[in-house]
Amino acid sequence: MNIPSVLRLTCAALAFSAAAPASADEPADVVTPAFQKQIPNIPGKTLSAVIVDYPPGGASAAHEHAKSAFIFAYVISGKIESKVNDGPTQVFRAGESWYEPPASKHPVSRNASKTEPAKLLAVVIADTGETSLTTPVDQPTPKGHKQ
Repeated sequence: MNIPSVLRLTCAALAFSAAAPASADEPADVVTPAFQKQIPNIPGKTLSAVIVDYPPGGASAAHEHAKSAFIFAYVISGKIESKVNDGPTQVFRAGESWYEPPASKHPVSRNASKTEPAKLLAVVIADTGETSLTTPVDQPTPKGHKQ
């Protein structure tokens, strides 16, 4: 892997991580770049992979994905609670997977356990040169709660 690829992969991992926990009470996830390569037979597309480690009770901030990013998520260990777009909130266990279509909103992405860590592999196909795979989004404050 050359220096520009390493830099792009690192930037993609940082962009993939919402960089903040879902709330002050939840520890943040840790995103580690694993792989990045342009797809030779699909000009303009790059395949990337990141490992997302969730500490016990850890979470990602609500975010949306790039308009070009198709994501396949695979739970390596533990249990991950996830909600994509307006779908149901689901718990996925080690060995289970799901996908997120381009431009998905991801309001829930967290460790389903308060006592055990969890680990996720996210494989992303996106436009080559995409600088931000995720963008944090504001969550509405539930009625009766103060900010």
